Amino acid sequence: MSRHSPLPNESIAPSASEAEQRHESQARFHRALRTLKPTAQFLSFWVAVALPFVHVPLLAQGLGEPGVALPFFALLAINVAALYLGHGYKQS
Repeated sequence: MSRHSPLPNESIAPSASEAEQRHESQARFHRALRTLKPTAQFLSFWVAVALPFVHVPLLAQGLGEPGVALPFFALLAINVAALYLGHGYKQS
């Protein structure tokens, strides 16, 4: 008599349909990534271009107060991230 275990057996390879479904979902993910990448680069590039104009009034107020310094450095970090993400925009 054989007893069936309630636990799955990981040594058994997934069926062909499971492997096909996994491959199809990965392909969908990569297509979505290719679609979103140009949009993300476009937005990041223009955020990186425009954000320094927001820094000017904060610098004019001075960075001595935490209410000015904290937003300045947060915007600076966002600007660096936008520069990194948008650096490939419109390059062939």
